[in-house]
Amino acid sequence: MKLRRTEGNTTPNNEKMLGKGRWIAAGLMAVAALGLLPVGGLGTSDLFGPRVAEAQNFGQRTLQGKVIDDTGTPVGGATVFLKNLKSRNVKSFTSTPDGSFRFAQVGMIDDYEVWAEQGKKKSSVKTISSFDSRTEVDFDLKLK
Repeated sequence: MKLRRTEGNTTPNNEKMLGKGRWIAAGLMAVAALGLLPVGGLGTSDLFGPRVAEAQNFGQRTLQGKVIDDTGTPVGGATVFLKNLKSRNVKSFTSTPDGSFRFAQVGMIDDYEVWAEQGKKKSSVKTISSFDSRTEVDFDLKLK
């Protein structure tokens, strides 16, 4: 067996140890990459496994407001539509005599469109994004 001479004394046993060390280091890096080694402080990981999943808030929100006409007068009896852009499901609500509407328990993980109609008049479409973190969204819908 021919050995290359480097700094220090190199023996066949030292070469074997260096080879084993490389395999151990590669194995540890692979295990860490798979998330099987505990990483982080207390409470962030299980002692013998990957990180513990933390719950995300997929809560609900309330959308409310008033339907108004061009002059700002509340419009009762208008139909307000709420459309889920993912499922295409549409819900409706008839505004109260003072023009109010309210949609409760609206999921925060989907995007929505809201608009109002009465007769031939229609408001512009308002979009509520899943990135909007407000739990109560208040706005007016102006019929034109």
